[in-house]
This record gives sequence, C-alpha cells and structure tokens, in this order.
Amino acid sequence: MSIKLKGALEDRGAWRMENCSIAMTMEIIGTRSSMLILREAIYGTTRFDDFVRRTKGTDAIVSARLKQLTDIGLFEKRPYQEEGKRKRYEYVLTPKGADLMPAVFALMQWGNRYLQSDDGGPLRLVKRGTDIPVVIGPHIESDAQLGFDDLEIAANGNWIEQGHA
Repeated sequence: MSIKLKGALEDRGAWRMENCSIAMTMEIIGTRSSMLILREAIYGTTRFDDFVRRTKGTDAIVSARLKQLTDIGLFEKRPYQEEGKRKRYEYVLTPKGADLMPAVFALMQWGNRYLQSDDGGPLRLVKRGTDIPVVIGPHIESDAQLGFDDLEIAANGNWIEQGHA
C-alpha cells in the first residue's frame, strides 16, 4: 500500500528528497519528551513543574525541550508571579505550535487502535458537547474522508526542476 507519486515524481530514480519537510519536522519534535510536552500543552499545561510531573521527565530534559520548542516558535514564554513568590514563566502554545494538534492526536488514534486493548486507550477525542468520535486523517474541504487510493504526492511548484526535492 502506498500513495501514488504524480508527474515528475513518478520516476523515483530521477529525484531524491532534499529538504524533506517530514525529516525537518522530526528534527524538531521527534523526541518522546517533545511529543509529550506538546501533548500536555494541548491539554492545557503551561507551567514548568507541571510539564515535569505530567511527562515524568527530568527537570533538565523538560527545560532543554521547552527552550528548543520556544526558540523555534512553538511556545511563547510568558512571565507570571504568584503573590509573595519570585517571577516565573509559563509556556503557552503559539498558533504554530497549536497547528501540530492533528499530528499529536493522529499518534493517539494510531496507538489506541494498535497498541491498546480492543476498547482503545485511556482517552479518546470527541466533538465538544457530544460523544461523537473525531477521526484524524486525510480529508477534503467537504469533509469526505480519503484513503491511500485517493491520494497522490505532487511536486510543489518547480522544486523538482530547481533540484530542491
């Protein structure tokens, strides 16, 4: 099972993947700790100690990942101060970070289907105010779900001709 390659991409020997968006994304969020931090941020976690506790990461790892994710613009670091305590920072998802939500939930959906019991995992995504399951997957604007046979990968603009792909 594979997705059809279109046009100049059909001849796999004529091009190679340079600047692959999947590889570049994995360089940024491809660690377990980064994905768990993103999961927690999507669930509403903003404070460092809560990220450590909820991800079961060490202070050093969570600190390093939050710095990295903030430096690339997935989080915004905002100061806060509780009465009688020193100034601290919370980490809030930016729109760029929030755009990773479908990827995080697609991983949960896959894990629920293939790594959990027949009942699925401990959590499931539903439409707010209902119990209607939300399914992450390819679809077009009309909301029609698509499978492998419905998809093609096409060159974006003239990247292939310029030798970028």
